Amino acid sequence: MNAPLIDYRSENGIATITLNRPDKMNALSNGLVAELIQAFQRLQDGDDRVAILTGAGERAFSVGADLRDPPRDPELWECMPGVGVMVDKPIIAAVSGYCVGGAFCLVEFCDLAVADETADFFYPEAQIGFCGGLIAGLAARIPHKLAMEFMMTGRHFDAERAAEIGMVNRAVAKGELMATAMEYATILRDSAPLVLRTVKRFVRDTVVARGPSELQALARRELLSISRSEDQKEGGRAFREKRPPVFTGR
Repeated sequence: MNAPLIDYRSENGIATITLNRPDKMNALSNGLVAELIQAFQRLQDGDDRVAILTGAGERAFSVGADLRDPPRDPELWECMPGVGVMVDKPIIAAVSGYCVGGAFCLVEFCDLAVADETADFFYPEAQIGFCGGLIAGLAARIPHKLAMEFMMTGRHFDAERAAEIGMVNRAVAKGELMATAMEYATILRDSAPLVLRTVKRFVRDTVVARGPSELQALARRELLSISRSEDQKEGGRAFREKRPPVFTGR
């Protein structure tokens, strides 16, 4: 039996969600993206109050989209918290090793982030002639020219620089990553959920500017919720059977 591509563990109200393809440096394959969506939905619907998102193994948080098995159904944007899947609970990224391309977008859309001294952030899309566009929102989250440097040059940012410019909250020594993330998670778990949810929604929905690809993804998410719904299937069945449809709102 194959191991799950996402390992979801819950303990004392804190979920640890692990990208679990260490042999592939946690590349974001079609299957992994599908399981990550399910994990974020489980977080949203369940009793856990906060999550830590991390990667298995020592080499990488994730090297981004798997070019041999690219996420197409679902697409990559669909696993981004606050874009493809709505999560009102806090998510903390814990990054070690490579964090490349679309994997950085996962960190970008988390609420907090911690990186250890092995972390290596870079966004090489301009150097390989590809762009999905979600990264544009980084310019609303850190100073403009620093965001442009990261997005346009493909230069590698280590944990210290990432912390200096606000890409992550803290840079820590190797071996301290999960303990530091857990410190944050414990504070958030013990805080008032209604306040955290309200603050997160206010910031996400009204304060932080969204890029064009992000806005397009939000609209696409709403339309997909209709096209994948039971109501659409029921409408088709009712038309074929020449009867009034019975809609349930699901």
